[in-house]
Amino acid sequence: MSEARPGGLGTLPLAGKVAVVTGGSSGIGAAAACRLAAQGASVVVGFHRGTDRAADLVARLPGDGHRPVSMPVENSRRLEEVAQLVEREYGRCDVLINSAGATRKVAHADLEALNDELFDSLMRINVRGPFATVRAFAPLLAGTGDAVVINVSSISGSTASGSNVAYCAAKAALDNLTMSLGRALGPAIRVIGVAPAAVDTGFVPGRERQAVVAQAAGTPLQVVVDPDDVAVAIVGAVTHFRISTGTTFVVDGGKHL
Repeated sequence: MSEARPGGLGTLPLAGKVAVVTGGSSGIGAAAACRLAAQGASVVVGFHRGTDRAADLVARLPGDGHRPVSMPVENSRRLEEVAQLVEREYGRCDVLINSAGATRKVAHADLEALNDELFDSLMRINVRGPFATVRAFAPLLAGTGDAVVINVSSISGSTASGSNVAYCAAKAALDNLTMSLGRALGPAIRVIGVAPAAVDTGFVPGRERQAVVAQAAGTPLQVVVDPDDVAVAIVGAVTHFRISTGTTFVVDGGKHL
């Protein structure tokens, strides 16, 4: 058990730290990579199909030590290989952002459209993927003694209102996973979830920007959430929420109210 420090733990500086971001080539992941790099971290930008996007992003990140890496979260073997690569080239991993995810717009009442293949795919990517990534990186994270995992969730996990039934169930499972891992991996690793409402990206195929704007208009803050808004919350959790673990913070403009 660590002894209490006078004045508390303080903030976690990111200069010299190494961060790995899955789903880092676009959306929330890319915004988080930019924020982490701006604070001095070397960022490994994980991607699946966004090879060119990841390379372009890395070229624009401030600082040095950044690199794009193919990191499909459905491929557990590849995740283990990337963890070995990070250990070999960086010798450490201080921050892991699980931002990779997928969904498809399916009306909740249309049970037939949510077939087994789609349901299983959403579970593999949105639940097993983050778990397998943590499993692969846990030894490297634990080695720093003060690491953090951020799971990018959604308020769909608590409201059961989202792009489809399986996606809502997957995000609820991810929130539960955050709790379980927070308990299992302490004290060396904090595990924190960040749950936004609809974000102004192209994440949900078939959802027009007008739908995001309309949803924002119905919230208390009436703010259209940008990926960088979520990235600020992610970095804030990494650097400031030093005594939080196993919990998911809502970043939704008050939509849950």
